[in-house]
Order: sequence, then structure tokens, then C-alpha cells
Amino acid sequence: MRFELTRDFLNELEEAIVKNDIKWIEESIFNLHVADIASVIDELDNQSANFIYKLLDEERQADVLIELDEDIREDLLKTFSTKEIARQLENLDSDDAADVIAELPKDKVEEVISHITDDEAAEDIVDLLNYDEDSAGGLMQKEFIKAKLDWPVNRCVVELRRQAENVEKVFTIYVVDNDDRLVGFLSLKSLLFASPNTKISDLFQDRNMISVKTNDDSEEVAKIMEKYDLVSVPVVDLQNKLVGRITIDDVVDVIKEEADKDFQMASGISEMVEASDSIWRISRARMPWLLIGMLGGILGAQVISGFEGGISEVPALAFFIPLITAMGGNVGVQSSAIVVQSLAKGNDQFGSILKKILKESLVGIVNGLVLSIIIYGIGHAFESPVLGIVVSLSLFTVMLFAAIFGTLIPLLLDKYNIDPALATGPFITTLNDVLGLFIYLTIGVLLYGI
Repeated sequence: MRFELTRDFLNELEEAIVKNDIKWIEESIFNLHVADIASVIDELDNQSANFIYKLLDEERQADVLIELDEDIREDLLKTFSTKEIARQLENLDSDDAADVIAELPKDKVEEVISHITDDEAAEDIVDLLNYDEDSAGGLMQKEFIKAKLDWPVNRCVVELRRQAENVEKVFTIYVVDNDDRLVGFLSLKSLLFASPNTKISDLFQDRNMISVKTNDDSEEVAKIMEKYDLVSVPVVDLQNKLVGRITIDDVVDVIKEEADKDFQMASGISEMVEASDSIWRISRARMPWLLIGMLGGILGAQVISGFEGGISEVPALAFFIPLITAMGGNVGVQSSAIVVQSLAKGNDQFGSILKKILKESLVGIVNGLVLSIIIYGIGHAFESPVLGIVVSLSLFTVMLFAAIFGTLIPLLLDKYNIDPALATGPFITTLNDVLGLFIYLTIGVLLYGI
């Protein structure tokens, strides 16, 4: 049954901690999934979190540690000696251990690694720390199962049993040659039904073997695994030697981080921030786009001042300015969001792009016609037929241009290796505000003959 964390449960837990009721804590928490235990600890103060965490056995401590929020994990690790940290890392997969070490202060990293008793595990962690965290090498784990081409089945089974002791989840058996170059994969079914003396070279498969390089971008890895429905993917170096694997749980984290980043960028936040970050860091992330928004407002004010005479003669023109700017911004964001989503999926072929521009233009025309007819009636009733024509024609034109710009801008940003998610936020809104004002007031001045 799925665990649901409630305020009542936390109150009972805090009361049990105060009373030192270990029996209640063990019965209520220790049988939960490690992710649920981490969720509970995340909600506690530092002292209570430390108390609960230290009641767990070492293996579960390690599993819970990797599930905790970064800030909680950082505070928790401060209470441990470097030897205690090293002991917990030995119970983690190499990729998770490397992630934890990377979060430690630099003066502690070498000391923690020196306390790891398993030399091979320590070497794996050091190797992973050398890769960029946003690359396939930074994502991969060193625990995997491999078989060599020249092994007979009976030896292969023995070797795989030995390797499996260090691998928590076995998804695929990779096949390598004598130089550890990846050549294919081995079906467990074929291994089970083969005779003991059959060579792996007669059983392995090399068709449709998907792998990634250590320097491939993590976002690209996520796209590959999504496209081919992979639960794990082998990682090879520039010589095609098998050096690790990436599992689906790590890719889910990448997808979530990218989605969070794109959402923040679309909201006008220039770098990844957390609610717990310092005021200065959060302000620094928001300031660039606030400045751009302010600049857009100044340009909009300049456009209005250029048509001050026309507005003074027909004051009713000013009433519809918020409508024009709002609709232009909304349409631009809608169009750009569709294109950004398509680019995120890797769909950037020229033919597909051309179709999207045409389609968004047609959508802009249809929506523009419907809304223009409605606003014509409102403008006509509000002031005069001329105002109805001015507002409806302006709205149609602004929506059409906004749809086109909303499609083109993310494509241009992507072409110059700038994150196209920028186009779904203040960038496109500010541009459409200024352009929309200019179009509206120009049409108004022309039709009123001012």
C-alpha cells in the first residue's frame, strides 16, 4: 500500500522522538520504502532528522541518503566524520557515491575517498568525478555485467554470478572482445538454453546495438533512451571500450531537471535556483529578465508617446491597449511553447519546421478572425464603427504576427545554440508587446486619418 505523509503522522513521529519511543518509530518507519523514509526525514528539523537517520542500518542509511533533498543531505553529512561518510558510500552504486562526494566541500573529498576500504570502488568513484556532471560519463555507473566473446557458456555463467554480486539491478548482459570493446549484447534466454560448451560468440546479438559516448550530453542520452524505450544503455569511451551503463532512474532525474530548468527559464529565471537558495542568488537569477521587461516597457512607452497626438484626439484608442498587448503576448507564448516542445523531442527537421510555421500561421488566422469579429462588435457598441474596425483589424494582425514570431524565434535561438525555452517567457512577451502597440496605434492613426 502506498504511504501518504500527513501532518498527523509527523506530529506523532515528533512526539515519539521526544519520548524516545524507539519501538513506535521502528514499527511506523522502518518498513517503509526508502523514498518514503527520505520524504519523512525531509520534513523534520535537523536534530530529529539526524536521530531517525542514525536508527537505520548502514545499508538503508545509504539508500535513504541518496533520496534526500540536497539541502537536507548536506546538513546531515555535516554531522558525520569522513570515515562514517566513506562507510556509507561503500553501500551505494558508484554513480550515486560520486554524486554525494561531488556535493562535499573540496577539503573533505580526498579524505573521504582515502577512507574507502574497497580500492576498486574508490577508483570507480574517482574516475566518475573526472567527467562533467551533464555528460553521459557523469551519469553512468561502473557496475554492469559483461561477457567476453571467447567464453564458453559454462564459464560465462560462473563469471556472471561473480559480477552480479556487485550489481543491484541486471538489465542487460553486454558482450565485449578481449580489448573490452563493446560488440553486442547477450539474451538471458539464449544463455539459459545453450549447451555448456557453446561460445558466446555464437549466441550474442549485435543488431540495433545502441550505445552512448562518455562525452555525450545527458539531455541527448535521455532522448536516445526515450526514443528506443531503453531501461539501460551502455557507455563507451572514444575507443568504443565499455566503461559503464546508464539506467532509467538516472535518466528520469535528468528529464525532471531539464523540465524544471525550462519552466524556470520560461518564467524569466536565467539559472536553476531552489526555494532554499540565498536571496542574492535568487535575485541574480531573476534580474536579467526583469531588466529586459523594464526595457520593453520603456520601448512601449516610447511607442505610445510617438502616437500621443492621435490618442489625445481619439481617447478611446487607449482603452484597448491592454487588450492588444495581452493577446499578442498570449498567442506568442502559445506558439513558441509548441515549437520548444517539438525541439525538446529532437524534431528539428527542415520540413517539419516549415510545416509548423505554416500551421501556426493558419491557427493565428483562424483565432484572429474569430476574436476580431467579437471585438468588432464590442468596439462598435463602445464607441463607433471605425473604432470597431481599428481594434478588430489590429487584433487580427497582431495575433498573426505573434504566431509567426512565436514560431520563428525559438527556431532561431536553437540554431545559434541558445536554449529555445527562453522564447516562451518574457523575451517573446516583451517583443510582442512593443510590436503589438506599434501595429495597433499605426492602424488607428491611419483609419482615423489623424
